[in-house]
Amino acid sequence: MKTHKVTHQSSLPSNTRNKLVLRRTRKRFNPKVFIDRTIETTAIVSLLLTGFSGVGAMGCWGMEIIETNANPNIIISGWEQQKNICLGAMLVSFSVFLGSSLIGASFSIQRDKFSDS
Repeated sequence: MKTHKVTHQSSLPSNTRNKLVLRRTRKRFNPKVFIDRTIETTAIVSLLLTGFSGVGAMGCWGMEIIETNANPNIIISGWEQQKNICLGAMLVSFSVFLGSSLIGASFSIQRDKFSDS
């Protein structure tokens, strides 16, 4: 974000009147920076969610194998459903990562094209 410094001449006695007074800088809202940071945050969070969902799916898969080996009469177990939920979450979050990366790259390319001309 760009900051703009506000300066003005003070109304102090004449011997210090020529000195400039620096006030606290005020940050302006920049929509381009906001969009870039939002896309970057979305990509990072979706990658983290993909990793955690993958670990969860592997854990559920392991528990499903253990449960099947312990009691072969069980046909439907809860671990298979949990595994499928984790795999679905993994697929969705990875596609969100790909989408946000593609949108971020296209914004970056557009900004580079317009800044060159």
